[in-house]
Amino acid sequence: MTKIDISDRLKRLPPYLFVEIDREKKRALDKGRDIIDLGVGDPDQPTPGYIINALNKAVRDPSTHHYALDNGMKELRVEIARWYKERFGVELDPDSEILPLIGSKEGIAHMPLAFINPGEIALVPNPCYPPYRSGVILAGGEIHDMPLEEENSFLPRVDSIERSVLERARLMYLNYPNNPTGVPCDKDFYQRVVEFGLKNDIIISSDAAYTEMSYDGYSQPSFLEVENAKKIGVEFHSLSKTYNMTGWRIGWVCGNRDIIAGIAKVKSNIDSGVFNAIQRAGIAALKGPKSEIDKMKRLYQDRRDVLVKGLNSIGWQVTKPKTTFYLWAKTLGGRDSASMCKTLLNEVDVVMTPGVGFGSYGEGYVRMALTVPKERLKEAVDRIKKIV
Repeated sequence: MTKIDISDRLKRLPPYLFVEIDREKKRALDKGRDIIDLGVGDPDQPTPGYIINALNKAVRDPSTHHYALDNGMKELRVEIARWYKERFGVELDPDSEILPLIGSKEGIAHMPLAFINPGEIALVPNPCYPPYRSGVILAGGEIHDMPLEEENSFLPRVDSIERSVLERARLMYLNYPNNPTGVPCDKDFYQRVVEFGLKNDIIISSDAAYTEMSYDGYSQPSFLEVENAKKIGVEFHSLSKTYNMTGWRIGWVCGNRDIIAGIAKVKSNIDSGVFNAIQRAGIAALKGPKSEIDKMKRLYQDRRDVLVKGLNSIGWQVTKPKTTFYLWAKTLGGRDSASMCKTLLNEVDVVMTPGVGFGSYGEGYVRMALTVPKERLKEAVDRIKKIV
């Protein structure tokens, strides 16, 4: 039989973190073990009923059964513009500054194909959401790590990047509120980044999937709120976490019209847009009652408080995050993150994500997702206590 070999680009890709975790978890579940899964950040709550009803109605309309337009339904783009204006005070042109996506992940991963030539550099946070790295690799680009360290509030030190790197850099990825660390950022940081991007002719890509997951009265600003942001960058957003729609695959990118046009050209050659019925459901989500978002925030804040209190009570010092539904905590006893996660799974049936899976600077940490009920979080603490 002829040997089929994969491309060098695929060989450069690390194993996708969550696939590996799912494989280990499945082995344990197949053995009948009671797993408490704090690994992948997938909301456990159902999509709100009014969104499901909107989809139900839309999918019965034959006009939604055809190819979607590459740039998405005008009604959805108008609603996104309204939402951004109301939420952030940002004006967006629905016709040129907004592009619906099949989930923000696909747009993030496709973006380097539009702007990175082989040998050019993308500035990527470390640790980070894995598609930032894989998208650059698949485009033939090179990655320059921007360490996110606790002593700098998990913000990149952009002013310390060497001139030789900046001369070849074309794109910078940012993500606040941040996955995996759970930290926010302020407008002053965004303003420094905009000035940095303009000075060095580097496109800024802001991943804002978690802006609506904030607690204790905190509100995360948008990258696009700061002066001149639209001259150099775009922002990705998603309905996945805000409205419990991870499986629906709908998001968008907005901002600089030339960057939007580049991403749109890639997409027009790869996919045929978001299913129109799902776009209509997205419109319903954005028009929906703010009480649903407030309900979501209360749910995760309560879970956060329960888990942090429980872990601290057994000697694991964990800080309450202001944003996201993740806890980012140093490993117990200075252990490496992968071995600690294996111990947790094998000995007490608790799944966590090793920090090293998000990048080398994630070593020494684990990530916990608040995607199980409070009772299970308390049980997880009781289990972990056995091995502390």
